[in-house]
Amino acid sequence: MKFASLGSGSEGNALLISTASGTTQTTVMLDCGFGIRETERRLARLALIPTALTGIVVTHEHQDHVGGVFKFARRHRIPVWLSSGTLQAVGAASEGVTLHPCRDGDRLAIGDLELLPYTVPHDAREPLQYVVCDGRWKLGVLTDAGHSTPHLIGALGGCDALMLECNHDRQMLAESAYPPSLKRRIGGPYGHLSNHATAEILGALDQSRLKIVVGAHLSKQNNTAGLAREALCRVRAAQVEVRVACQEQGFGWIELGQ
Repeated sequence: MKFASLGSGSEGNALLISTASGTTQTTVMLDCGFGIRETERRLARLALIPTALTGIVVTHEHQDHVGGVFKFARRHRIPVWLSSGTLQAVGAASEGVTLHPCRDGDRLAIGDLELLPYTVPHDAREPLQYVVCDGRWKLGVLTDAGHSTPHLIGALGGCDALMLECNHDRQMLAESAYPPSLKRRIGGPYGHLSNHATAEILGALDQSRLKIVVGAHLSKQNNTAGLAREALCRVRAAQVEVRVACQEQGFGWIELGQ
């Protein structure tokens, strides 16, 4: 199994997860916050064409995650998985797309990948994050959550790789020029995870199988890659590599098992 990011941040998010089994290849895209042409351009950077995608899986309805999903899916006839709450929130935007409902705890089989959706606290209608497995390797994804819960800790334990939100540094957010209402929303219990909060989550997880953790969804205004990396490094197990995703480039293919 391998995974790569087309970009990660408030201007757009898309994560690719792929596995090969014999002569078959399954590749899903988790969210798509970019326009059609930009998504195609970023896919080409990873040597992929749109028709190589088996499906698109949606976390929630905010535009940096869902803004390009349905136009891209219609153009290239790609099925989409999403929660009922997210479907209600996007409304007519999903028309003309093959849709599959999903919910917390119901495992999804998409080709040779199995996805476990789990709920997170975020200011959306029915937000889900996902743990993805190909029968051998397991990737846990957590972005767009306001605080830790026992449920998400249970979902993310024992993964081989993790992609975890490191949205902001608390001091940088407090001292930023953002209006107080926006600061409260970002730093609140249904907003986004700070470096400190994510480090606490990582420290609470079973890291016995963990090989790599990627800090994601960094704020350009209220965080730095160095601060996010430092927070994760403080609590990682000795064998764990730490990387940080960026908005413009995301990151290239990371292969598990090598």
